[in-house]
Amino acid sequence: MRLPKRAIRAVVLVALVIVAGCGSGRLVVPISIDVAALRPPTDARLLMTHEHAVRGIAAILVRELDLPVPEQLTVFVYGSRKVFEKGLVEDARVSPARAAELSDFAIGIGKRRQLLLNDEGAERAGREWLRLIAHELAHVCQIELARGEGRGEQWLAEGMAEWVAFTVLERMRLDTMAKRRETARLGIRNHAALVAARLDLETLGSPRGFTLRHRREGSLPTYQLAFLMADYLIEREGFPRVVAYFRSFGEVQDRRENFERVFGQTLDDFEREILAHLKSVVP
Repeated sequence: MRLPKRAIRAVVLVALVIVAGCGSGRLVVPISIDVAALRPPTDARLLMTHEHAVRGIAAILVRELDLPVPEQLTVFVYGSRKVFEKGLVEDARVSPARAAELSDFAIGIGKRRQLLLNDEGAERAGREWLRLIAHELAHVCQIELARGEGRGEQWLAEGMAEWVAFTVLERMRLDTMAKRRETARLGIRNHAALVAARLDLETLGSPRGFTLRHRREGSLPTYQLAFLMADYLIEREGFPRVVAYFRSFGEVQDRRENFERVFGQTLDDFEREILAHLKSVVP
């Protein structure tokens, strides 16, 4: 669909105002979401502000993936890595040591009913900008499902968030899932875990362990590995089953028990299965 020039100018004007706000350091965008009124967007150019992007992506998550986007959400936008680090401490209540670690590699964080974004150099309505917002909004939904943060396997949380983000990009005709799978397979072909034939999901399953692994083995290939593992599980079980896994933490907060109860196999058995699968598809 082609947008009227007047509509495009209006969206761009709002975007420029937000960019100007980001330049001063910190921008707070409170968003109220009427779930019943959400409509999936038809053109990425409609998503040139943080509010429009969040609403548009939320519509896809709610209408097409049946994910629980909260009705009240606050987006914090920071103009530099230094301001982002400070915001993690003051707005998200992250410890100073953890904030310094996160801001060193991350440009976005999804917390409970919060999105925190390092917006320095962001390209409005660009593919990676929308991917970032969709990825972090998926984490917000996971937290709603689990009724708390840091629950569930971290590799599955990150892999599912990437899967959701790529689904959004495909829906907006900015990318395809098939391309992302192929890129991920090529990206992990020399990954240390595959070379050693040991994924060590126990370490990848905790937030701290996942961070240590991707800092040691490379951020991009570790996220690609997580995506491929989640993609395999979603293909095998269906996306609603993965959603049910995160929802199970509202009752029982045991990672291994919930994995076995929802997916019908132990985490160790899955590790052996997914390792064999990855070896068969990675060039």
